[in-house]
Amino acid sequence: MWVSDFAPTTVEATTAYNWRCFLAAKGGRNESKRWQLAFRDCAAICLIAMLLAVSAGLSSAHAETKLQKLSTDTFTNSYSEHRTEVEPHTYAYGSTIVSAFEVARWFNGGGADIGFATSTDAGKTWQHGYLPGLTQNYKGGSYYTASDPVVAYDAKHAVWLINYVPITTNEDSVDVGVSSSTDGIHWSNPVLVDQSGVDDKNWITCDNSSSSPYYGNCYVEWDLGFSTGQIQMSTSSDGGKTWGAAKGTADQAGGIGGQPVVQPNGTVVVPIEAGIGISAFTSTNGGKSWNSLVSVSSIDYWGEEGGLRSGPLPSARVDGAGKVYVVWGDCRFRNGCTANDIVMSTSTNGTKWSAVTRIPIDPTKSTVDHFLPGLGVDRATSGKTAHLAMTYYYYPVSQCGNSCKLEVGFTVSHDGGNTWTAGRHLAGPMGLSWIAPSDNGQMVGDYIGVDFANGQPFGVFAVAKPPGGKLNEAMYTTNAPLSVSRGEPRFSSNGDQRVAARRWVRKFYDDDGQRPIPPSEQKPPLRGR
Repeated sequence: MWVSDFAPTTVEATTAYNWRCFLAAKGGRNESKRWQLAFRDCAAICLIAMLLAVSAGLSSAHAETKLQKLSTDTFTNSYSEHRTEVEPHTYAYGSTIVSAFEVARWFNGGGADIGFATSTDAGKTWQHGYLPGLTQNYKGGSYYTASDPVVAYDAKHAVWLINYVPITTNEDSVDVGVSSSTDGIHWSNPVLVDQSGVDDKNWITCDNSSSSPYYGNCYVEWDLGFSTGQIQMSTSSDGGKTWGAAKGTADQAGGIGGQPVVQPNGTVVVPIEAGIGISAFTSTNGGKSWNSLVSVSSIDYWGEEGGLRSGPLPSARVDGAGKVYVVWGDCRFRNGCTANDIVMSTSTNGTKWSAVTRIPIDPTKSTVDHFLPGLGVDRATSGKTAHLAMTYYYYPVSQCGNSCKLEVGFTVSHDGGNTWTAGRHLAGPMGLSWIAPSDNGQMVGDYIGVDFANGQPFGVFAVAKPPGGKLNEAMYTTNAPLSVSRGEPRFSSNGDQRVAARRWVRKFYDDDGQRPIPPSEQKPPLRGR
């Protein structure tokens, strides 16, 4: 369903002459004979003007999506796949944007170090570097590699935090750590959150609402991916200098890929893939305890062809009033379930969730397969006027066998996710042989991220170019915000119905496919949404 959000076009409002053309076009039969005689010439001029405006608009849109490279792998260690950068997450606060990512991917897990790219002027210029003291490849670190970088900002303590899992040689131990910075450019040595050695798939967020009773708390989530798969949470109240003991949920649930967000009242909501679908759990007491999981939705998922590493891990954000949005890849709206859309559910309390809706990037009859979404929400907006932006990867043709071409796109919503722009191309096509190999498939990441700086959305994503001896995969962003013209058509998925099912059941505790979940613990799929 197409929804227009504007009245007269830009051309119609440009000059009085064109406005009269507009009036003549709308009421030609009632105009004077002189106007009716002139109408054809007038309409022709209007048409030419509109075509020029459309052309200018397209040129502007093209300029907006021109890419700039943010970083390059300069490491030379023997065990990494060099000239690769993967798995970025991005967070913004004020005019500062910080993105973190793996550099020089190691096949078995993690990169030679965690890289960062930071802009302090809302995306106009960028600086980049590596985290010190983390791995043996840079400034005195002891770990072999590091993986899963996630960025947060603690407003109370005025500190940036990058959370990750550092990995020892041969993956003998996987811990959880945090590096901090007061400017997003100069970073501390690691502070360890957990040293159990069996950790995986972390995430971090901070309570930045000054009215919250837990203002200044930061929360890290991870799972015991190389053990029981159980969900763990830890809390810091001093800017990430120290962290509390790990705590599980009340039902000792397992899961992977949790993304905690904090509502203005201090409630922490953690959407997560819990093996049988998207679930969520909450804390209402500043992380002293964590409630049992509730169901958000089952997952129906079409596995990407071509050997690409992907899956239905969620991406979650919260708006200024505390509404939580969670998105993931899902094929329930496609006949035969042979391609994924990105779908969404929302909640105002973390316990009751809306019915799943499709984000209408492309028509349901298209061949496009969408996956690995990264959602951003402008926290200065909320409700029916909340601004959302989402980047994602896609195949133009889902059933592509060994000839798949990978691309990056984006879409935006200015009405809280009720309507969205059509998908816009950002990068690609990329051959899958151009990107980093991993033990679970060719890799751009398990997630990507986008956030709003001063009300404007920016995303960071991995883009590969044709290799020349070595691979050529690096971090890119756009030279202007991920914005669209005011008059660009908006689309709604109202009326879309589930037409297929391909229920997803996770078979491994970890995201690298190394720790199988025993069949006795693989619960049957949830029924319902």
